[in-house]
Amino acid sequence: MAVAKLSAASLPAHASPHPMANPGYGKRSAPDQLRRTAYDFAHLPPREAAVAAYIDRLPDGADISVKTLAKTLPYGQCALRTALNRLQQQGHLRRGRERLANTEGIRWITRSWFSRTPRGDDWWAAFTRGDVPEEPPDQPRRTRSRAHVLLAALGRSAPVLSLSQADCAALAPLVTDWFARGASDEAVLHALTSGLPTPVHHPAALIRRRLTDKLPPEPPLPRPPRRHLECAECGVPGPPEALLGGMCGGCRNERAPARPATLLPAPVIHTRASEIRAAMSLKRQERAPV
Repeated sequence: MAVAKLSAASLPAHASPHPMANPGYGKRSAPDQLRRTAYDFAHLPPREAAVAAYIDRLPDGADISVKTLAKTLPYGQCALRTALNRLQQQGHLRRGRERLANTEGIRWITRSWFSRTPRGDDWWAAFTRGDVPEEPPDQPRRTRSRAHVLLAALGRSAPVLSLSQADCAALAPLVTDWFARGASDEAVLHALTSGLPTPVHHPAALIRRRLTDKLPPEPPLPRPPRRHLECAECGVPGPPEALLGGMCGGCRNERAPARPATLLPAPVIHTRASEIRAAMSLKRQERAPV
């Protein structure tokens, strides 16, 4: 039954490829997702499942705006807007901005992050900080971490530093310590590949030594978030803890909690009452006939 529901995702496929967004924009796949199966979106209603399955198979950078999807999928813009909002509520989608640093400075880029694996609000909150939390132990087959991926690809930048699977697993916690202190992938790669001796006899030992000796100091202040999330309904940015299910409290029809009444000490009340009585007495004297 679930497979039949998801079959609608293959209907809009045309000979022409799906439009891509402007460079730097469009779909971005969330990290550490589980392997694709035929039942990834079986928990969703048929329309949402079809939309999610279609987006999941699009490459990063694809234009997944409502207008573009409406030209490709057999749904109108209103239906697609509702479907995307429900995907946010189910933890498959978040929209916001990401901070990018380059030689020209820092700029913020609009992003739409999609996760085949449904994520909770806590996961998305960690994602905005640049952290990639591990999957729960009961999840089938954990994917490689950000640190493991960096180490596994190290041989592409410096062939003499090619590592084995066991080496990557052993060294990944040291790279994670760098990420926890705000280091970027580029900073880690530079520390590991610059000024290499000739020859390199033991790549894993050299990398371990550099990761330990060159570990940057802890930042004196909390790291600024790498990403900001926005409400799916009104687009207002806010902290992740205020955007439960991707929506702000106002769009969830939640009222702000009433402030508790502040009780004044008895001496302050008596003093204030005496001042009021004195002021009233003065008014009566001013009105009395001379």
